[in-house]
Amino acid sequence: MKSTRFISLLAAAVLIASPLAAQQINGAGATFPNPIYQKWFSEYNKLHPNVQINYQSIGSGGGIRQLTNQTVFFGATDGPMSPDQLLAAPGRVLHFPTVLGGVVPIFNVEGVDNLRFTGPLLAEIFLGNVTYWNDPAIAKVNPGVNLPATAITVVHRSDGSGTSYIWCDYLSKVSPMYKKTVGVATSVNWPAGVGAKGNEGVSGLVKQTPGAIGYVELIYASANKIDYGSVQNLAGQFVKASTQTVTAAAGAASGKAMPPDFRVSITNAPGPNAYPIASFTWLLFYEAPRDKVRARAMVDFMKWALTDGQKYAEGLGYAPLPQQVVAMEMEALKRIKL
Repeated sequence: MKSTRFISLLAAAVLIASPLAAQQINGAGATFPNPIYQKWFSEYNKLHPNVQINYQSIGSGGGIRQLTNQTVFFGATDGPMSPDQLLAAPGRVLHFPTVLGGVVPIFNVEGVDNLRFTGPLLAEIFLGNVTYWNDPAIAKVNPGVNLPATAITVVHRSDGSGTSYIWCDYLSKVSPMYKKTVGVATSVNWPAGVGAKGNEGVSGLVKQTPGAIGYVELIYASANKIDYGSVQNLAGQFVKASTQTVTAAAGAASGKAMPPDFRVSITNAPGPNAYPIASFTWLLFYEAPRDKVRARAMVDFMKWALTDGQKYAEGLGYAPLPQQVVAMEMEALKRIKL
């Protein structure tokens, strides 16, 4: 009898010690980092079978909204939350950069597989002021390229999107008219074009639409074998996105240049090799989470992602974090009240 009672108590103790055995951790947000997040959550689960992290790739706007409504445990975004969004949340939200990526201009122009763009030219295209591929403004920066007289179809995100935030953040820095007309946000009023949901939707629509141009995270262009152009950077060089050129852009935000809350823009960064449309992407957590068990699991996950997990970045088209940023984040994780 005593033996049976002891076994029952022991079983109960095991359940209490391992409450995640029958639980899951849910998050939602940006499509930009979805490929590496899915890889990370899978690899981490192999190391910790009792921790199942589920992630819905619904766009940064949706991730911020669900985190604010507390329908998910964590959110994800490619554009830092605005002051108004932070105030709307029921608790203090912390930003943690995870990797870096580049947003690239993808295009579908018959007979053309390589194009160069300046920032002001991209702004004019997305404002609807440059409407044909053989426009003199495009020809000027692409000498020798046989540009067809094909109408340009602009494809933009239809959902709240951190990728849109990065794109608009860059174009607003290089075009006063774009800043005035469109501005910077995860959702904007587009003056031209058609919308598609997610990086996946924009990739698919550009691929099937002759004459289309859009913007997606580098991994989506590579995975879908869609042509993407080089962009002139602040130093005047035409640079194509790669893990190396995105890392070069991040250099300016490392160390002392990184603010304590990690909410920083690195678009149009200085440096001859810097790709100009680059960004960190962030996971979002409450500083004082209601569920301490899940919080401890996610803090442990973040420590793994910031160290061992970084080795998966380059293979999926992302740039790993600078070591100075990793060190700052490891310290910042202590702010989560466990």
